[in-house]
Amino acid sequence: MSNPLYELKKDDWNRLFPIHLEDHNPEWGNIFEKEKALILSGIERFSPELIEHVGSTSIPGIKAKPYIDLLVVIPKTLLFNEELIEAMEGLGYTYFLVPAMEDIEAYMSFGKGYNLSGEKEQIFHIHMCPADNFMVNQLAFRDFLRFNPQQARAYENLKKEAAIKYRNDRGGYRNSKSEFIRRTLDSISNNRN
Repeated sequence: MSNPLYELKKDDWNRLFPIHLEDHNPEWGNIFEKEKALILSGIERFSPELIEHVGSTSIPGIKAKPYIDLLVVIPKTLLFNEELIEAMEGLGYTYFLVPAMEDIEAYMSFGKGYNLSGEKEQIFHIHMCPADNFMVNQLAFRDFLRFNPQQARAYENLKKEAAIKYRNDRGGYRNSKSEFIRRTLDSISNNRN
């Protein structure tokens, strides 16, 4: 079956889903918990190792795109598993392969809530990977910002500037945050050693 999201080009994504930040909504945590329960009901037989709320909506007090990002850690043997992908599609998710780039191994991504008719829906992003994938560092980044409000505010300021500059450039917006995230993760790593 064809999925209209697969037909979208980069310019379509940028036009249909521009960067928009909102004040932190305390309900985002509850929305995550409900979606986590739904995901578990659909993929429990695959023994997910961890399902966590990550991304800016998981950091109290800062503006964020109102998307709920989830990190789902799976056994390495299930990476790109067709049955797992089909189970996620059965929950309403669209599968996207994230190819390997620089320090990040390829992993599975899923999206839900991208309504092409313009009707607003809650958008969810899932980053699904084994525990040794670089994407798991989202947990350390989230926890660091939760416990360091000054750094969280600096990150928010960067995001606000980027949201204006890259309103219709999702890739530019994402890339504009990369250096801050890398420096933060380096700092966390150095403090552990």
